[in-house]
Amino acid sequence: MKNPKHVLIVDDETEMRAALTEALKREGHSIVTADNGQTALEKFDEETFDLVLSDVKMPKMNGEELLREIKSRSPGTPVIMMTAYGTIDSAVQSMKDGAFDYLLKPFSAEILASSIIRAFQSKRTPARPLNKETSKKDPPARPIITQNPAFQERLKFAENIAYSKSTVLISGETGTGKELFARYIHQCSPRSGQPFLAVNCAALPEGLLESELFGHEKGAFTGAIARKEGKFELASGGTLLLDEVTELSLPLQAKLLRVLQEHEVDKVGGREPVPVDVRVIATTNRDPKTLVEENKFREDLYYRLNVIPIQLTPLRERPEDIPLLAEYFLDKHSRENNKTIHAIAEETLTLLKKYQWRGNVRELENILERAVLLCPGDTIQPAHLFLDEDRADKDGGKPLAKFKGTIYDMERELIFQTLEELDGNKTRTAETLGISIRTLRNKLNEYKEKPPTQDTP
Repeated sequence: MKNPKHVLIVDDETEMRAALTEALKREGHSIVTADNGQTALEKFDEETFDLVLSDVKMPKMNGEELLREIKSRSPGTPVIMMTAYGTIDSAVQSMKDGAFDYLLKPFSAEILASSIIRAFQSKRTPARPLNKETSKKDPPARPIITQNPAFQERLKFAENIAYSKSTVLISGETGTGKELFARYIHQCSPRSGQPFLAVNCAALPEGLLESELFGHEKGAFTGAIARKEGKFELASGGTLLLDEVTELSLPLQAKLLRVLQEHEVDKVGGREPVPVDVRVIATTNRDPKTLVEENKFREDLYYRLNVIPIQLTPLRERPEDIPLLAEYFLDKHSRENNKTIHAIAEETLTLLKKYQWRGNVRELENILERAVLLCPGDTIQPAHLFLDEDRADKDGGKPLAKFKGTIYDMERELIFQTLEELDGNKTRTAETLGISIRTLRNKLNEYKEKPPTQDTP
């Protein structure tokens, strides 16, 4: 072992401590163990450790408390959390508290080894001086939530190729999480401590996009009052995401190809090329092969980008993920909107599973956000979804008609439509909508006093 490390293993199970100790000692590492968080913290204060492996559920001080204490003492020490009782919320919270990784027991020796290597690699990555633009912290990445075997295989594949500098082309329908996947590759790579920048190639006009990507010199064109670094320069040492790369014009495709081949950029109005060290990840929601055949995308650029191809599965092909994602978005938007919604009714989940998700995960989030705003009680009911009737399964229940108006109007129409369907029975209407009969009566009195802001359907 060229670089043996000093590792602290914390677990209240004797067999688990022994197994981890044996596995890491075989790799040449020196090991210290503790059977609870309090003892571990005492040992951490006495010695310097390169890595901490900690269980979550332990007596005296649990793993989450230990994580926060370690990070308060030594922010640079990587901590890998382990648990047999993993939930989305606990994983997200651990990452927010500074955990490097979150492993669900039982895990294989390969998964553990990969996580440890990445932890050591990230600790070795030198800090890059930040300028005004790159000093802004990236927003925390949303976790990739899945229990679909095919999607999990893609995540493992992403981890395996993260250490390469080769370009990656992620393709998939709109809303499948291509940018999230790109960020995941960056976080698993040795470049994780460096910038991750994204450019939407479809959102900017050609002239502005060229300057945005490659930069320009002062006076290069009208309005160029100062020298500008392009995204390739700003991301040097890190990762650059070219979102919807197939929307680039042919002249910009040629310039991008040269950057990928020569590892240098030609600034607009510049005299000499500027060397850059960037890992490029590109995404597209179109079929690049078809575009190549139609002479809309350069074949040589396609092969240069498609060194490592990843195709993301649409949400309709991973129905087992819909309840997990729905619960995650319910919690997220309930907190953001100060609502106390605790559950999604079973019939609502059934409807969500049968829906045709053309907008994939992004559409699911938008519908859950709307449902949270419309739900007056503590449980999301089918009537709160307002799904597109053209894409609702015929057995999934009668969807509401398409509606345009304010939230007040939508809530009013929801209540009156439910009343009509239940023959005016206020008790059953209140139960269906997840509200009290008193709240329903108050709403009906309010609607008598205040008319809708527009004509409802």
